[in-house]
Amino acid sequence: MELFLFPILAFVCCVILHLFALKVFPKWNLLDFPKRYGLTRKSIPYPTGILAIITFLFFFIFLEQTTGQSIGVVFAIAILGIYSLVDDRRPLPSWMRLVIQIIIAFIIFATGSRIYTITNPLDGMFGLGELIKLDTFDIMTVGFGPLPFWSGIFTIMWLGLTINALNWFDGIPGQVSALSTIGFLTIGFLSLSERVNQPELAMLAFVLTGIALACLLFDMPPPRVLMGDTGAMFFGLMLGVLTLYAGGKVATAFLVLGVPLIDSGLVITQRILKGTSPFKGTIKGEHLHHRLQEKGWSDRQIILLTAVLGSLFGITALFLSTQEKFIAAVVLLLIMVGLRVYSQNKKAEAS
Repeated sequence: MELFLFPILAFVCCVILHLFALKVFPKWNLLDFPKRYGLTRKSIPYPTGILAIITFLFFFIFLEQTTGQSIGVVFAIAILGIYSLVDDRRPLPSWMRLVIQIIIAFIIFATGSRIYTITNPLDGMFGLGELIKLDTFDIMTVGFGPLPFWSGIFTIMWLGLTINALNWFDGIPGQVSALSTIGFLTIGFLSLSERVNQPELAMLAFVLTGIALACLLFDMPPPRVLMGDTGAMFFGLMLGVLTLYAGGKVATAFLVLGVPLIDSGLVITQRILKGTSPFKGTIKGEHLHHRLQEKGWSDRQIILLTAVLGSLFGITALFLSTQEKFIAAVVLLLIMVGLRVYSQNKKAEAS
């Protein structure tokens, strides 16, 4: 019963907070900046991603036992929420964002949420074993004791990737909420499977599903609110953290987040080939959703495409072996390359 009760309560609480924001945020001048992006619509409440964070922290503190691991997660989420809220209102330097993300990821890793092994999808090839161990070398730290070095490198890189994955793809309102809903649902059902068998983790995943679904009700085009980087990076962080809790189910999370991850990878590759910096801010026409908009697709059609791909590959990942997930990732890569070719703007590419 609780498996359904708490997610429903989280959904209701997040909806109530959004209704509150619709009335109060304009009075507090917490609105977005449409003129900055050449839009003619009225300003709307922004960033409402802080509401998702508040809702989750309430349920997380209530549901989770007080351990070093849970305290680390709460502390990391609080830092991310405060920083991203300020950044949404008054953009801060990009180097500061990177430093904050590394600190957040380190806190989560050092307090016990980490990956110790990776299942090798190329088992039997090139003399590699089935598992790649990341805990073969420890370093001594002040306050946290010995920490596995390679596990730390991989965990911090993985969380940095998931934090930014949805943020890179946040060009259309509702896209992050839709993909997050699918991702949390997938991890929830994975947690209930015999391979993982962690009903407590499933509860957290379904609570986040309810929160993401509540956000989707309000930011689906035409949006009534915008969650901003505050919401996008929070959902990305939690997708990464849940995969750590599930024993490092990186391949499953990668397939769910494959659309934004591969799209960003292709954009970075394209920039490098052109001799431009891969760290520049988003340029209009680079990401797939911008290209599809120029092709005449509506925002809802693009969100539907993202949701279908995320659902298809996320659900199938529940039943695939590691090698089969690797093949599925290659198939998704080919689909993404095909979509970029289809949406290519020859004039823009030539310039």
